[in-house]
Amino acid sequence: MPTSSASTTDSAKSSASGGVQSLERAFDLLERMADAGGEVGLSELSASSGLPLPTIHRLMRTLVACGYVRQQPNRRYALGPRLIRLGESASRLLGTWARPHLARLVEETGETANMALLDGDEIVYVAQVPSKHSMRMFTEVGRRVLPHSTGVGKALLASFPPQEVRALLARTGMPAATDKTITTPDGFLAALEEVRRQGYAIDDNEQEIGVRCLAVPVPDSPTAAAISISGPAGRVTEAATATIVPVLRQVAAELSETLLASGGGSAA
Repeated sequence: MPTSSASTTDSAKSSASGGVQSLERAFDLLERMADAGGEVGLSELSASSGLPLPTIHRLMRTLVACGYVRQQPNRRYALGPRLIRLGESASRLLGTWARPHLARLVEETGETANMALLDGDEIVYVAQVPSKHSMRMFTEVGRRVLPHSTGVGKALLASFPPQEVRALLARTGMPAATDKTITTPDGFLAALEEVRRQGYAIDDNEQEIGVRCLAVPVPDSPTAAAISISGPAGRVTEAATATIVPVLRQVAAELSETLLASGGGSAA
């Protein structure tokens, strides 16, 4: 059967935003694969994207040929290893853009400042500026942790529907890092409701005894991101929280502007 003219000209067609439609579709499929955990079938992609199977198959063939997707023995498609190089480079740039904002956060709060992303089901730290205090917190850039025991994890998941949060927790489990760690889905969902109510998240000795963390999401970030400060519980007190949170929110808003100005935002 001959292909339609719409299909044969897909690669040259521009969308209303001025982009090439086939590129927009290919990147949309990659993001849907990432949202699904990195491996999907064509029928799942068709159902979630609304695109016809022949179109998805053609795009996936191209992505496989380029190394950005690989076909598994079970005929499902998985994100390919070539994306790792792109992701690592983008992560380094993200840290470069974030560090001046984190430095300001350290200057104004006195505590170590961090930036973290939600990568699949895990939190990954992509940038940090340490406190100038002799007693300070340190989290290695690149470290991965589960979201249920961290302030940044709560800040990021507070915007997710409850059923998605429950599904994530079912995949990761909820191991206790300390005796303060929330270890039940209902308890964690209640904590997320508190995050939405007060506008910031707290890790109160939940990841490490003696350490408190305050976190907020980066609004309109191209990828789900949050920033935080962490320090000894004796310094990050309830009284200090009232002073630190407005600074966190202001720096998050300014970081958002920097990321969008760097070309990370979607076209209008």
